[in-house]
Amino acid sequence: MKKIDLGTVLVTGAAGFIGAALSRKLLKEGISVVGVDNLNDYYDVSLKKSRLNYIAQALDGSKKKLWNFYQISIENKNEIDKIFNNYAPSVVVNLAAQAGVRYSIDNPISYFNSNLLGFGNILEACRNYKVTNLVYASSSSVYGGNKKTPFKEKHPVDHQVSLYAATKRSNELMANSYSHLYGIPATGLRFFTVYGPWGRPDMAPMIFVNSILSGKVIKVFNYGDSYRDFTFIDDVVEAIYRCCLKPASPNTQFDIYNPDPSSSKAPHRIFNLGCGKPVNLLAFIELIESNLKIKAKKEFLPLQKGDVEYTSADITALNDWIGYEPNYSIDSGILEFINWFRRYYRQT
Repeated sequence: MKKIDLGTVLVTGAAGFIGAALSRKLLKEGISVVGVDNLNDYYDVSLKKSRLNYIAQALDGSKKKLWNFYQISIENKNEIDKIFNNYAPSVVVNLAAQAGVRYSIDNPISYFNSNLLGFGNILEACRNYKVTNLVYASSSSVYGGNKKTPFKEKHPVDHQVSLYAATKRSNELMANSYSHLYGIPATGLRFFTVYGPWGRPDMAPMIFVNSILSGKVIKVFNYGDSYRDFTFIDDVVEAIYRCCLKPASPNTQFDIYNPDPSSSKAPHRIFNLGCGKPVNLLAFIELIESNLKIKAKKEFLPLQKGDVEYTSADITALNDWIGYEPNYSIDSGILEFINWFRRYYRQT
């Protein structure tokens, strides 16, 4: 894609898994980045701080002035407004959110605060400070109980099976309304099981590798008969970067009598961001076992409340929009992840 001047990019959730990788990518491209993150303790804060150090490693010489980080929660409207006022970002990438499907079952209030109130604050700031491009994180979980696969953006998404998914679908509706009312170009990306170096400790790849190396039993839900569309972090970051370069535009062919849920007469688009090749859970575990050369101890359990059995992304629309094509296979991605895990946690 043609490189354009993005001005200053605000990345929320900058100490998170995807946020840190994206911030580092933007900085290496010579783009000014303002990162915000509240560094909450949903998982190991030291890992988040290590990611911030990893971002700093991308800064040499004159690039140091390109990076500014603030420990701020997006629920704090006054602090968010100060950031927008001081830096006037032209592009905003909202990755800050309370993550986790299972955590939402017992801790719903944190999802209301971060994913709804916090996202509302970001939308309001984008409106008031004339942001020209908003890219925000949605999730494959919005497909909920859908059985028709692969998931397409045109499929109905009205039957979420977790509060987390419901808040992400709400974000899509909120963004569409702001695009319609205020002309804010907004792109929602439905992430499909992102994994790789610097990943989240509550996600299956980290749990499995850590448990196998520690000799602990891993819990295999749905008796292993689940499929996930694992997407490597570098592919995800490249797609977000390209969406930063290409703001959403109205669908000039939008049919009000047969509306396309993934686009609008307003400048709002929704895309799947996955690999497009779902992997069976047991095959995934076997791949990890093969790389570690250790057999996992497994406990087979029923499907957990809030989980879905199958995710599979149709990525045709994103390919048409920005030329997105995943570069990492599950084999190469898992190898890179395990190599990072051993280095970071000093495992042999």
